Amino acid sequence: MKKLNLGSGDFKKDGYVNIDVEESLQPDIVHNLDQFPYPFEDDTFDLIEADHLLEHLNEPFQVMKELRRIANPGGKIIIRVPHFSRAMTHPQHKRGFDVTFPYYFDNNFFGRYTGIELICEKMKLHWFAQKYLMKKHLPLWMYYLLTWIGAAIDILANASPMFCSRIWCYWVGGFYEIEFVFRKPKK
Repeated sequence: MKKLNLGSGDFKKDGYVNIDVEESLQPDIVHNLDQFPYPFEDDTFDLIEADHLLEHLNEPFQVMKELRRIANPGGKIIIRVPHFSRAMTHPQHKRGFDVTFPYYFDNNFFGRYTGIELICEKMKLHWFAQKYLMKKHLPLWMYYLLTWIGAAIDILANASPMFCSRIWCYWVGGFYEIEFVFRKPKK
């Protein structure tokens, strides 16, 4: 299985091709992800992960087009991005994302189909996310408390992500991230 960790930063993954713009972080491949095409052949990867990257880039739909190009038919693309309710708390974020993001990759969505067909297999809101990062910056007791509270909130939120994203998220202070699992059609 060939795997890609897009925008690896300080969090390189074993068994993945790690790509990042920052040479000092010693990724496997140094590349500016705002420059297209990416340095891979068509249909290369079985799994592509982008963890809190898309919100930093200029053209998210162009990135998704590239990810579709380099994913194998039937390949999985996992995107984790800030939910719009919390996205702008970071000075380098250019945008936040919503439960409607997958619509743009569904050719039945006449509102603004992008021409980039992907199947959204899963979508999940996370109130407390990036635990690998949070564990480094929070007191241990607070980390575990927030993990427990977050798990309870996530269960309720994901019962109806659309309702949560539009109304309920404001009652709990917003959601840290939204995760999308896409699959490239096998055609």
